[in-house]
Amino acid sequence: MATLSFSRILGAGAALSLLAVPVAASAQDTSPEARLRKIEAEVRALQRKVFPGGDGRFFEPQITGAQPAQTATTTTAAPSTTAVTDILVRLDALEAQLQQLTARGEENTNAISQIEARLTAIETPPVQDEPALPGQQPESLSSAPPPSAANANLAAMTGGASQSTRQAATPAANPVGPSQERLAAVQAIAKPQTEDSGADEYSYGFRLWNAGFYPEARQQLGIFLDRYPGHPMATFGRNLMGRAFLDESQFEEAARWFLRNYQADKQAARAGDSLLFLAESMVKLGDTKRACIALAEFGETYPALATGRLLQQYEANRQKVTCN
Repeated sequence: MATLSFSRILGAGAALSLLAVPVAASAQDTSPEARLRKIEAEVRALQRKVFPGGDGRFFEPQITGAQPAQTATTTTAAPSTTAVTDILVRLDALEAQLQQLTARGEENTNAISQIEARLTAIETPPVQDEPALPGQQPESLSSAPPPSAANANLAAMTGGASQSTRQAATPAANPVGPSQERLAAVQAIAKPQTEDSGADEYSYGFRLWNAGFYPEARQQLGIFLDRYPGHPMATFGRNLMGRAFLDESQFEEAARWFLRNYQADKQAARAGDSLLFLAESMVKLGDTKRACIALAEFGETYPALATGRLLQQYEANRQKVTCN
């Protein structure tokens, strides 16, 4: 009887020991640390489901090893830092591209200005006359349109341009004749020799005018206009002819040439210049009425010149007269 009781006691003890193992394991599995790791794993799985791609930009990689807390801390700050850094890098790149485009645009604008200046210097004779502009093919004097009603008064102010080119270009009478020194100085001025003989004739006349030899310049310009009436530089030649008279205070002859150049082709490169010089000639002659007519015609026909290249000369002439 005692033996049986002892056996039962041993069996019950063994059963209790077997039951204790799952209880201990269950208690260990339900500890806060284990539950926290389980929740973190589920959150990571949910993140991978919501944000596919798993490249580290949206969620931290799978936590492994013995440093779960440190990895989690580093990964928590990574998403925002990486996104902001990416935006800043892209903004820096855009700003750099804009700076490059702006610099390139300024360089191109400067290069175009330099090219235009070089073309102007090549296509037009020396710049002492006026800033050069590409010449346009003027109409011949024989085919020039009749004066319109707008400039009828301009034609009347000088009696028209009826004199021939050779007569207008003839120097004033000088019974004494040029001195040997003057002849030597004129001969020292070289005549250009290029493939464009017409441009050479004009350039030689310009060089004489620029050196102050006005009668010789008028004679040379007359030769140029007689031989090459349809040359693109003809508008420059007629305008310079007027200036060669104007510089020697022969205002009436100067006015005739300026009017002639203006009426020959109003769209020519020096037509506007001649109209403004015509007004200046009228001011020198004391004819305020006709000077005002020329100034009004210039401001109406050439507004770009009146506010641009010839602005100073235009304003200076306007200040010399009082127009109604």
